[in-house]
Amino acid sequence: MENLFTTSRVVTVVLSAAISLWSCSEGKKNTGLSDHPAIIEQATGDSTSPYYADYSKYPVQRDTLPIGMFDSGTGGLTVMEAFLALDDFNNETGEPAPDGKPDFSNEKFVFLADQANMPYGVYNSEGKGDYLRELVAKDALFLTTAPIRTKIVVIACNTATAYGLGDIEYMFEKSKTGLSVIGVINAGTKALADNISFDEGGAVGVMATVGTIASGSYDRTIRKTLKEKGFAKKLEIINQPGLGFAEAVDTESNFIDPKATAPRDLYKGPKIGTDSLSINPDLLDVYKFDTKNNALLVTKSGAKYTTIQLNSPGNYARLHLVNLVERLRQKNAGVKLSNIILGCTHYPYFKDTLKSVLDEMRNYSKNGVFPYKDLISEEVTFIDPAKYVARETYLALKGGKLLSPGYTGNRAKCFITVPAKGLDSLKLDKNGNLRYEYKYGRDTLSKEKSFEAEMFSSKNIQAENVSRIKKRLPLTFELIKNFIENDF
Repeated sequence: MENLFTTSRVVTVVLSAAISLWSCSEGKKNTGLSDHPAIIEQATGDSTSPYYADYSKYPVQRDTLPIGMFDSGTGGLTVMEAFLALDDFNNETGEPAPDGKPDFSNEKFVFLADQANMPYGVYNSEGKGDYLRELVAKDALFLTTAPIRTKIVVIACNTATAYGLGDIEYMFEKSKTGLSVIGVINAGTKALADNISFDEGGAVGVMATVGTIASGSYDRTIRKTLKEKGFAKKLEIINQPGLGFAEAVDTESNFIDPKATAPRDLYKGPKIGTDSLSINPDLLDVYKFDTKNNALLVTKSGAKYTTIQLNSPGNYARLHLVNLVERLRQKNAGVKLSNIILGCTHYPYFKDTLKSVLDEMRNYSKNGVFPYKDLISEEVTFIDPAKYVARETYLALKGGKLLSPGYTGNRAKCFITVPAKGLDSLKLDKNGNLRYEYKYGRDTLSKEKSFEAEMFSSKNIQAENVSRIKKRLPLTFELIKNFIENDF
């Protein structure tokens, strides 16, 4: 794996390995392999492969190794913040009682933001679900191959959990290392079970990427978890695919451009329409989009809008929450919205905006009618699975006797993927990112290197994102600031 991950400031991630999906019968008949990405078989059993992980050399003593964590972008840092803030256990005894000392205060972290390949939520809709599974496997390999060895892997990404958790579990089982992986979806549903009224039932909103919603993972897991806990009241689940929301948070150029002053051909975000992914012109007075600083880009013919493009993360948040509540209204389900799962780690950055939207909708009236007032509970809980992921990770480490007795040196190493140096410029957009058509046109088993990983720096994270991290994630920002030589 040396050609994948080096100890220099630039850590190369080669695209040459690929994924090959077989049905169970085809796989067994033709290859003897199970229905998992081919890269996993290479990593665990082919010493000639550049992806061979050589797990036989994994450290036996792992308590002092860092915790590994990955996401499709910097949104996963909201999960790291939850880890750094957690104080649910006594650090001396491990008992479930706060002691005023953060539970992970002795731990180190390695974080990977696969920014070059985001958004993950689009791959499946573009017919590239197999390629997504390969990317998720590569993320896990990054965190578990020399020189980066971690003692547990946390998938700080809902889409990656939905499509790749089983693959990583399989890879770690084959590795015979005892490594484990924790995803965010089960944590989110456990949090819901703690918050939903077992006496009254209610409506549950799930805000997640298009890919996560399409997988059905939240819907299935919510129903299974609540059934196991004896929930028997009326349950209405409104799954809202957040096209472009996470991408806007990470300033992905196909979905947002702070410099744009007019609608763009490059734009891939929501457009005028009436479905759950679209901007319904009849609801403009409900969306209450921000129009300052080109946050909304429009063209009109007379009084009619001919083009509407969102150009701020806050406007994406507004669109998708209004669409969620509007869909509940149309269902006439007879239950109030009481819980909303933020099923993407990017969304908590805009929880304040989401709360404001709900308040506005409660008070919205048209012709003397309040269409949303009776649909929204007075107290709606926004469920961020991050804290539950942190708790689950702590218990897993404690159970495996893997909690660190202490640490020396830097507490965090954070990496972000960027387009590979030397990549054909025709495969890049004007901002230097992978062109949308190229990104979602790549095939499995490709030998072309299209991306690589670098340490976080002001060169690969936009100032707007840095400001947001500093404001919303103060504990994480301190770690980032310390190990990147004060770039920020």
